[in-house]
Amino acid sequence: MPKLNLRSRLLLSHLLVMGVGLGSFILMSKVYSPRLFVLQLERLEQTQFFNVRSVRTYLVRGFEITWNRSTLWSVGVGATAAGALSYWVAKRITQPLTQMREITQKFAAGNLDERMIKSEIPELNQLSLSFNRMAESIEGIEQRRRELISDMTHELRTPLTVVRGYLEEMAEGQIQPSDELYNRLIRETRRLERLVNDLQELSKAEAGYLVINPQPLNLRPLLECLVARFGDQLLEYGPVINLDCPSNLPTVFADLDRTEQILVNLLGNAIRYTEIGSITLKVWQNLNFVWVAVIDTGVGISEIDLPHVFERFWRGERSRSRQWGGTGIGLAITKRLVELQGGKIEVESELGKGSIFRFCLPIT
Repeated sequence: MPKLNLRSRLLLSHLLVMGVGLGSFILMSKVYSPRLFVLQLERLEQTQFFNVRSVRTYLVRGFEITWNRSTLWSVGVGATAAGALSYWVAKRITQPLTQMREITQKFAAGNLDERMIKSEIPELNQLSLSFNRMAESIEGIEQRRRELISDMTHELRTPLTVVRGYLEEMAEGQIQPSDELYNRLIRETRRLERLVNDLQELSKAEAGYLVINPQPLNLRPLLECLVARFGDQLLEYGPVINLDCPSNLPTVFADLDRTEQILVNLLGNAIRYTEIGSITLKVWQNLNFVWVAVIDTGVGISEIDLPHVFERFWRGERSRSRQWGGTGIGLAITKRLVELQGGKIEVESELGKGSIFRFCLPIT
């Protein structure tokens, strides 16, 4: 049996209250009025007036008295029954709303564990489900905020400690200024600068403040430009970068600058973790999307670490060393930029054999 919606329930509740009131009135009139009228007739029989006029007068007066009393009792009983029923229906309907108000007050106090219970009314049940999803989202945001503060504190501490240590040693005369020392300080400050810029970019992406201007875009010229640019940066003994892209590639609906940022992040990671071998930029069409894959033969990612590659500040153990660098935010930004353009990003990797990062963009 389908559940009634809130509008139907409110209509039926009002009709039910009206029916209870009228039913009580009719019932009391049917039961109580004849008995009172019989009592009035019995009193009439005990009198000594037998003319028609006197009998009619007593009959009319008795009927008026009986009707007034029965009406009074009917109204009282009907109003009581209707009021009790209205209170019960109103309480049943407003109970989820009252519970929601209490839960929001607990949320304001910092308790994010409370959830709404299931309701039999479809509209209120949908409201409860939406409220629970909102509560889970708020709880997730709060958890991510705490993790972000913790991770950011950890990431900022290392370069700041290094810079402060060198400066204190120079101030105390324990070490002498040199070009190498200045270069170390410059590297640490640039590391701080990259970290701050990445954090700002990530916060804008997660908050939805990044400006996305999608338009019809031919990916091939962009891919050729990036392959040429990164190819010039690779050493002779380093990896070789290739492009595998069909000539009849359809245009996609994407933001040029953000798509370039995605590709730069993925190609930069591939170059960073690939000492020898090859890096292939492969493009193909699948249904209503164009897929772009960055395939490298680098160090790869372990199966345990693979589910965490798009998390903020995540970096594999080897990449935590100073020689690999990175802030651990680039892939989180990349994932968000792909999603903001209506696509998705995936990763496959095997430790020691390389990685495949692929994402898709919708076709115009």
